[in-house]
Amino acid sequence: MAKLSPYFREEHESFRRSVRSFVEKEMVPNADQWEREGIFPRGLFTRVGELGYLGVRHPAEYGGSDLDFTYTAILCEELVQCGSVGTAVNLMVQCELATSIVTALGTEEQKQRFLPDAIAGRKIFALGISEPSAGSDVAALRTTARLEGDEYVIDGSKIFITNGTRADFILLAVRTGGEGGSGISTIVCPTDIAGFSVGRKLEKMGNHAGDTAELFFDGCRVPRANLLGSEGDGFKAIMHLFQGERLVLSALACGLMTQLYRLAYEYGSGRNIFGKPIIDFQVWRHRLADLEVLIEASRQLTYSAAYLLSHGEAAGREVSIAKLFTAGAVKRVADEALQIHGGYGYMEDYLVCRLYRDVAAFTIGAGSSEVMREIIAKMATAR
Repeated sequence: MAKLSPYFREEHESFRRSVRSFVEKEMVPNADQWEREGIFPRGLFTRVGELGYLGVRHPAEYGGSDLDFTYTAILCEELVQCGSVGTAVNLMVQCELATSIVTALGTEEQKQRFLPDAIAGRKIFALGISEPSAGSDVAALRTTARLEGDEYVIDGSKIFITNGTRADFILLAVRTGGEGGSGISTIVCPTDIAGFSVGRKLEKMGNHAGDTAELFFDGCRVPRANLLGSEGDGFKAIMHLFQGERLVLSALACGLMTQLYRLAYEYGSGRNIFGKPIIDFQVWRHRLADLEVLIEASRQLTYSAAYLLSHGEAAGREVSIAKLFTAGAVKRVADEALQIHGGYGYMEDYLVCRLYRDVAAFTIGAGSSEVMREIIAKMATAR
């Protein structure tokens, strides 16, 4: 990664080295325990906050670093090296997804009230968009917020909510108006209020250390002052948010591919069959070469999209292309990495087994591959 790059300068590589050192010293030794316990400690949020990693793109006046999406991509690539994908995902929800709308739409008072605690990791934030009948189709969500005096009364439910079991605040997408996207708003909902409840901690195929929950809102009363922007601003803000979310998934996938390739190469170098290492067979040399192509293509698509977003460009097409490609590529790399391990790859003692499960969600989360194709198709032009 230290090679000459149009996207990264020495300060980027210094940031990468800093995150990598933290991950190797403080996350890798604990990842197996977090996966067994099904959650990582709350204190990790404050530790990551102390290091400044939860505020990469947030303004300095609230404790952030005023950096851009290229740094977000690096953070994702390095955090996921810890060996616990769920941990990396949940930290990035706090860093990038559940708080960026506060930065984008919040008043000065709201930013002062919410961002410093989030960036420092003192308070945990979750993003409440998906519902049982409305995932990628945000315009179809049904959770309502009706104004009564100086309070919004919220009724409805959310599902697949990352950080949901222990969030202090939910950045909540609600319907304050009529049908369609024009009726959607965003509200910061505290979780210590009457009527809010966590249904189940959802049991997932992978990403075990990252908690995911279903949430219920039964007459929850939230101050009108917690509305971000004006009523009806939510849909546009969420659509913009999805670009960042998809970039995060793409960058996480790139980091995972690097790790999976390393596991495959190291195992193939040390495992002899028919008198020589596995990677000395042409079939595996060529299969690993194919993986290198996938990884490099994934990086360049992701870095290019991050660069465009960092310079304020409309990059919905480029982000969707990166998300679609990397989500499929990481599953291919995981499959080959497991295959080269043979029977050992099927054993829980081997990290490749865990990662193989974890990557299954990449073609689903932040917009399924089918949705990505639809977005790309709608934006297609003659060439």
